[in-house]
Amino acid sequence: MHQNNTMNTNGYVHGYSRREAERLADQSRILEHLLHRDTAYTAGCHVLEAGCGIGAQTVILARNSPHTMFTSVDIAEESLKQAQQRIDEDRITNVTFRKENILSLTFPDAHFDHIFVCFVLEHLAKPLRALEELKRVLKPGGTITVIEGDHGSCFWYPETAESLQVWLALIIAQQQLKHDPLIGRRLFPLLSDSGFRVKDIGPRFVYADASNPGLLNGMVHKIIVPMVESSKEEIFRYKIVTEQVWQKGIADLSASGNPPDGTFFYTWFKALAVIK
Repeated sequence: MHQNNTMNTNGYVHGYSRREAERLADQSRILEHLLHRDTAYTAGCHVLEAGCGIGAQTVILARNSPHTMFTSVDIAEESLKQAQQRIDEDRITNVTFRKENILSLTFPDAHFDHIFVCFVLEHLAKPLRALEELKRVLKPGGTITVIEGDHGSCFWYPETAESLQVWLALIIAQQQLKHDPLIGRRLFPLLSDSGFRVKDIGPRFVYADASNPGLLNGMVHKIIVPMVESSKEEIFRYKIVTEQVWQKGIADLSASGNPPDGTFFYTWFKALAVIK
């Protein structure tokens, strides 16, 4: 559910298609209040956004903290181009983009006042190493904010055997890349093991049904189904499901986003930490 914000050399399960970019933009818009409502930075501070991807979260960060300086980095040049175009279109001027590998940043020690990481660690084979590297460039007393999903927390109705299979196929494909689609539940130990002290952590969940058809439609048809569909190449490369199961599974998963019967639930985790 993240992002595009991949900082690894083993591949990104969702790929870099135009449709994936649309999904990431939709996702940031739909989840803006849920994930960003309590994140803002003081004027004059310097914030590193690690794994900015196409800039979907960057726009929100910069808009919410207009007098903060952001350096947003990613390993994918095409994503950085799209991110630059996105902030140019919004006339945002407090962001600088830079190509960087999150596992080996070129910034000096204790360079940033704060760090923001969203939908990145799940796409890394070595998330602990990434957090240790981020800790290196964070000033003493500064904070790191981390947001990650947990695909094991996804539930919907109507549920069918095929819809379960295609969702599990996404999880398996990501795990085949040595990445962790269940990483949300690991945030506390990951941050602790990498030398951070967690100040605040908790779930941010979405539940939607026919009482809020806009949210239901957005979650299922603009985030979840496109997320699975963007992973089709990897899923079929590993021969996790058949074409027949895929077709029915996608259709059944889509049905959970349709009133009056469809319901959907998913959980993200957000953590705020400082250096121990």
